Amino acid sequence: MKNAVFNKLRNLDAYPKVNEDFFSRTLSGGIITLVSSLAILLLIFSEFRSYLHTVTETNLLVDTSRGQTFQINFDVTFPAIPCTLLSVDTMDISGEQHLDIKHDIVKKRINDHGDVIESRPDGIGAPKIEKPLQRHGGRLEKDETYCGSCFGAEQSDDDCCNSCEEVRDRYRQKGWAVTNADLIDQCKREGFFERIKQEDGEGCNIHGSLEVNRVAGNFHFAAGKSFHQSNFLFDDLLSFQKDSYNISHKINSLAFGEYFPGVVNPLDGGQWTHKTSNGMYQYFLKVVPTIYTDIRGRTVNSNQYSVTEHFKDLEFISPNSHPGVYFYYDFSPIKVTFKEEHISFLHFITNICAVIGGIFTVAGIIDSFVYHGQRKIKKKAEIGKFR
Repeated sequence: MKNAVFNKLRNLDAYPKVNEDFFSRTLSGGIITLVSSLAILLLIFSEFRSYLHTVTETNLLVDTSRGQTFQINFDVTFPAIPCTLLSVDTMDISGEQHLDIKHDIVKKRINDHGDVIESRPDGIGAPKIEKPLQRHGGRLEKDETYCGSCFGAEQSDDDCCNSCEEVRDRYRQKGWAVTNADLIDQCKREGFFERIKQEDGEGCNIHGSLEVNRVAGNFHFAAGKSFHQSNFLFDDLLSFQKDSYNISHKINSLAFGEYFPGVVNPLDGGQWTHKTSNGMYQYFLKVVPTIYTDIRGRTVNSNQYSVTEHFKDLEFISPNSHPGVYFYYDFSPIKVTFKEEHISFLHFITNICAVIGGIFTVAGIIDSFVYHGQRKIKKKAEIGKFR
């Protein structure tokens, strides 16, 4: 019974053996075996490298997320606008707006050659001198608490403006322009207007980040501190306002969200040189939400964007328009996901088997062709001798 089972299994052998006495080894066969073995080793090494490296799978999905915020990271250089006159504003279609933003923003004064003169967080000015002017009109004494005047822009009877920035904020909220700098004690003491004059002819590098709502909107760099009045932006530095602003600029970097491998920000390194009078340089950005998952499972929620650009000469548009560089962004309804993955181990084994089996099969065909070709040539040669 056992022998019968073994005989049946023996009959299923797909690899019948040949006695070594019937083998015929040839030089061509040895060369083909050596070459095919080297080819197998090379391809196995290549497959192993592919197995160790990650592949990125890309998918497109409808973006259903809402009610979120996102971060805009920027680094822009204005070679002809002083830092004190440069402000950053944001607004979106939901009605939220932030004017003259200072949080998380750093300005660097630069000279004509692009060298940094001074670097400081925005909003920090010169130290206050002693005995500032009190709200009641007298000078600060030792035992008194300082409460500076807002020069008519107080929001309440006990409202105090203890710095030039606070005075300008109150004026901005009232919609007033600061036209007589000599009357503002805080700005005189802090050297605000002297600093503007001192920075005349300088440029500014401004970099930082903005946290904004995830809806369509814009952010812009305006030449002159701005405030809001009847839905239009104006200068509050009228006494130092020029007839035109040179809005030449270089975008060192602009990103919507965190960095992830392979991201391309098309505006990085972009530069535009001012050639006409006052104008608005506009960038229209289509932001594509992107989720990147690396091989360790760490997920990065970021964005990519495409851009078109346009220049508007203020001579031919509304007189209420403000010179500056504007970035208008809107969101794509499609979300892109990138996921890093390894080739599966079974796929790797399958490829190895295919390499070994394929090369041995092709090598066998070549060896058979060479062997039988040599025999036929040899036979013809022997027949030719007998004749």
